[in-house]
Amino acid sequence: MLRLLFLCILLPFGAAADSTLVIPPATAAKIGQRLWNNECSGTVAGLTSWNAGEDFASLGIGHFIWYPKGPRGPYEESFPGLVRHLAARGAPVPQWLAKASHCPWPDRAAFLAAKNSPQLKELRSLLATTVPLQAEFAAQRSAASLPKILAAAPANERDAIRARFLALTQTGSGLYCLMDYVNFKGEGTNPAERYKGHGWGLLQVLQAIPGQPSPQQAPPAFAAAAKRTLGRRIELAPRKETQWREGWFNRCDSYARGL
Repeated sequence: MLRLLFLCILLPFGAAADSTLVIPPATAAKIGQRLWNNECSGTVAGLTSWNAGEDFASLGIGHFIWYPKGPRGPYEESFPGLVRHLAARGAPVPQWLAKASHCPWPDRAAFLAAKNSPQLKELRSLLATTVPLQAEFAAQRSAASLPKILAAAPANERDAIRARFLALTQTGSGLYCLMDYVNFKGEGTNPAERYKGHGWGLLQVLQAIPGQPSPQQAPPAFAAAAKRTLGRRIELAPRKETQWREGWFNRCDSYARGL
């Protein structure tokens, strides 16, 4: 059985360059379950999805993106990185998956038709038994996002953004905010992910937090900032997105409630 003992991530920034982000096993398990509930309603079937209107599969507890062969959309592909992480941590990754250079199903119709295929059954089994390792990968993505976020932020805002990020790393609830939101709406550093020049990723949420909240204040402050950021996205969207408001805001409210 795979067991997550500790997750240690070096935080490569500023004064905290020698710091280590340590997530105890119980916290990692709780966050992993929350991610699974948020993205898949906690179901095994939900671990392999392809949403209507999207050109990629959404896989694992974080609905990590996997594009088929051909043109890629504007969103960052994250599932291949998860596969590499699982393999490096000793998970039983099937050979076909380890060798795949792209999603083997060309579109949603083909994916849905293969729902009960040996490959998708094998994939769901792998994903259902590696929740802590997927949480570990999500945490690594969050930690790795900070240098990119700081590089993309205006120079005069970097210290404040760094401090808010650090405040969130001090509690399990804050880590949940960071880990879930990066999977939910990305880092916010991709210029293609903008409506009328405004993004909606982690960078934009950190920018929207007022002042410098304490570690205890940071999760509810993050929740409120995320709702404002996503509300602006809905208002600026070129296509109707109001149908997503309730679900998105409910998810943001979970950040304020904590673990």
